[in-house]
Amino acid sequence: MSVNKVILIGHVGKDPEIRYLDKDVAVANFSLATTERAYTLQNGTQVPERTEWHNIVAWRVLAKFAESYIRKGREIYVEGKIQTRSWEKDGIKRYSTDIVADAINLLGKKPDTIESVNVVSVSPTDGVQAPPPEDDLPF
Repeated sequence: MSVNKVILIGHVGKDPEIRYLDKDVAVANFSLATTERAYTLQNGTQVPERTEWHNIVAWRVLAKFAESYIRKGREIYVEGKIQTRSWEKDGIKRYSTDIVADAINLLGKKPDTIESVNVVSVSPTDGVQAPPPEDDLPF
């Protein structure tokens, strides 16, 4: 058995770049920053803050969702899988590691531009999900 699962919460580094392929298949690419806080070890050694940048790839419904709602600086939750690809350019072999999104959730405060939108999350299998009505809570 094996598992290829990634869960990230971070801030979008740039607005998504959207491309449309054959048969109107959308693909979105954007960067996501995750930051580990600085801390001090028991012996007094200070470990500085560390930011890691991730390349996110979203397809079809998720790409259209990204095009409409994801903007630079927005805090989001991404669930997906790691995918490594390689290619050759000018005789040099190059590699890239991407996170292929399976689900994206908007987090944090909603920007004024989409304040009236009640979209919480989207995944390629079930489309856009709205939050349940408040009177349908299970408790």
